[in-house]
Amino acid sequence: MALSPLAQRYEQFILDLDGCVWVGGDPTPGAVEAIETLREGGKRLAFATNDARSAGEDYVTRLWGHGIKASLADVVTVGGALQHLLAETRSGRTAFVIGTPSLHRHVTEAGLRVLNGTDLASRAEVVVVAGTEQFDYDDLRNAALAARRGADLLATARDPTYPQPDGPWPGTGAILAAVETASGRTAEIVGKPEPQLFLTALDRLGDGRTLVVGDRLDTDIAGAASAKLDAALVLTGDTRREDVDGSEPQPVAIAENLAGLILR
Repeated sequence: MALSPLAQRYEQFILDLDGCVWVGGDPTPGAVEAIETLREGGKRLAFATNDARSAGEDYVTRLWGHGIKASLADVVTVGGALQHLLAETRSGRTAFVIGTPSLHRHVTEAGLRVLNGTDLASRAEVVVVAGTEQFDYDDLRNAALAARRGADLLATARDPTYPQPDGPWPGTGAILAAVETASGRTAEIVGKPEPQLFLTALDRLGDGRTLVVGDRLDTDIAGAASAKLDAALVLTGDTRREDVDGSEPQPVAIAENLAGLILR
């Protein structure tokens, strides 16, 4: 297989995972072949995800399971970015966490004391919100009370949904909306569309003309623009072609899927 003229113009690529490389448990059509062709063409790759439900090692395992070669250095997760931020700015403080066990580990390893399951949960100094399938009223109550009492409110993303084979499922943004509504506070966002995930990926990739590929205008395309990078849109996630009309910033290209963008 050969690279498309668009792919030939770039030296390195930052690929979104959910909705771009895969949807649910399956790769998008031709994604494995497209990534293999990029590597064969000498292109450098990084994978960046707003999904904090799994650790970087889990994503590496999942990529290999689909036949996609990747190392831990190739995967930039919002959980890792959050851990770095917390370690630099809030180590030694207490936290209430809405998220998976993986996110709890990130917060703990940043040097914070997690108060989930204690009588002091609603008095935490930091509230962290991320995607999880385990979210209930007690979580909402503790997070909202802590935030109303002045806790720093951070979230990994504002994505309202993430793509699944049977349609979009509620994402981090849906949970965050409940916390923000109940607390009257607005969260600081760590992941896309903030530029940090892309800047971290660039640190690992090195210098070179870079293309970001993602499936969302409000996170992938906007986040690339905030990092001053070109971005292309694939339509295997939640975005339709007609959604792009009049949107800003505009992607440099639109394709039905990753393979259609990368392969000739």
